[in-house]
Amino acid sequence: MRVLPNVAAAIEAGEPVVALESSVLAQGLPIPSNREAAERMTRAVERCGAISAITAVVRGEATLGLEPAELERFLARDGVRKVSSRDLGVAIAQKADGATTVAASLCIARAIGTDVLATGGIGGVHRGAAFDESGDLVELARTPMIVVCAGAKSILDLPATLERLETLGVAVVGYRTDELPGFFTRTTGLKLTARADSPEEIAAIHLASRSLGRRQATLVVQPPPADVALPQDLVDSAVAEALDNAQLAGVHGAATTPFLLGAVLRATEGRSLSANLGLLEENAYLAALIAVALAAARR
Repeated sequence: MRVLPNVAAAIEAGEPVVALESSVLAQGLPIPSNREAAERMTRAVERCGAISAITAVVRGEATLGLEPAELERFLARDGVRKVSSRDLGVAIAQKADGATTVAASLCIARAIGTDVLATGGIGGVHRGAAFDESGDLVELARTPMIVVCAGAKSILDLPATLERLETLGVAVVGYRTDELPGFFTRTTGLKLTARADSPEEIAAIHLASRSLGRRQATLVVQPPPADVALPQDLVDSAVAEALDNAQLAGVHGAATTPFLLGAVLRATEGRSLSANLGLLEENAYLAALIAVALAAARR
């Protein structure tokens, strides 16, 4: 495994570090918006005095932090495969470039010693097929990190995903909200059992869980920014159309999420892209505030 020197120094000194997943940049967002996302997330983390570190597999090396030339290759999608936790060994052995999902990012970040990961939305239970669920859920159940997101992606079965998280023992904490956000939407009607109103409170919740030897992640969910969030009916209509198109096109497996997000982008006339960029930046910012609070609490 490889860690960039500035990231390694911060971890050694107990300074705040925020891991960022790379699949959203290499597969989830269109070019050139993926570059904008990387820049906005990195700046958001740095504004809080934390260090950002993108997780990836670089020519067979699991890495925390990308060199500028490597980031350019990932943004250009030059032979970069999508890597979940199950794919890490294969990508490393085959000396591949791999953009890591939440699941794989958790594996890398935790192995190196970081505590906080920021992403857009986690994977979950797919609509219409209860047996089809993202590897993100399993990794959240066995990786004691703080993960900041805007809920699960809107293309998923959100009630079923919330139930699975409960079954797996993953604490879902709403940041200044009492219900699960819907990724593109601020509300879903799905009530949460835990809420926190400050980064310090989230840090305390996570440390309390760790003191009991709990291995699950603390999943922090916050609504997308109000100025870019989409109406619930618009998202529901766009997702329904996207699912129909995916079925007609025979899309399945790892290709499903990028296909559906692209279809939703077209159905919302680009508004979902603005929402995605806005929530990625806000999640990175909150993750950095939490990382700072966590570092202070440990000192």
